[in-house]
Amino acid sequence: MKILWVFAHPERRSLGGSLMTEGLRTLESLGHEHRTSDLYGMGWKAVVDADDFGDAPRDRRLLVGPEQERAYRERSLSEDVRREQEKIEWADTLVFQFPLWWFGPPAILKGWFDRVLVQGFGFGLKGPDGRTLRYGDGGLAGKRALVVTSVGARESGFGPRGIHGQLDQVLFPLLHGTFWYTGMAALPPFVVYGADRLTDTGFAHSAAQLRERLRTLPTTSPLPFHDENGGAYDEDLVLRPELAPGLSGVGVHG
Repeated sequence: MKILWVFAHPERRSLGGSLMTEGLRTLESLGHEHRTSDLYGMGWKAVVDADDFGDAPRDRRLLVGPEQERAYRERSLSEDVRREQEKIEWADTLVFQFPLWWFGPPAILKGWFDRVLVQGFGFGLKGPDGRTLRYGDGGLAGKRALVVTSVGARESGFGPRGIHGQLDQVLFPLLHGTFWYTGMAALPPFVVYGADRLTDTGFAHSAAQLRERLRTLPTTSPLPFHDENGGAYDEDLVLRPELAPGLSGVGVHG
């Protein structure tokens, strides 16, 4: 496998950094290729601004076909964004590692998504029949994505009735709204709980669990989200009543 590991933690000598070291060492021992994007180490610019665009025309309506779209992106995007897109195109699996801050990833990773997964690359594509490709289709279809995150809370607090909300639903905007929207199959997240008080024994246990998750990475079943164009949704993009009958909320989509 070819794996891109995107690391979003300000301190490389942290629990997160140590887990990434374990993870990359494990991938190498399993014979997988890997590349990394250490966003803080790279000094990644997290805000989209005018410097992200070159002299290419802003009107995309005359672009026809993937070759023209790719040429547009190559002329219009900054070099750092193009490098990240090349890493994504090379990889078949993406790992996103971050501490959970305010129930989501740090701003620097959100900025990576904003700047890298742009129209014509991650979304905004159409199929031969003219349908928009998203939620199971899209520019990153065929790839898989894994979240590796750490939280200070206990596992029970992120359970089905936990005060913080069920974790897969807390991460729904990322798992469904970013990964699945662009076509990437979202794998069940790997989570380290009680990260701010983890003992040496606790770290050893978490590292062993991460090694096992990575060992089984090729065969792990993704979250069972519905394809937008697979018949699960009506013309108003509402889940059909025979699916998850009587239920509502984000949990019905997978």
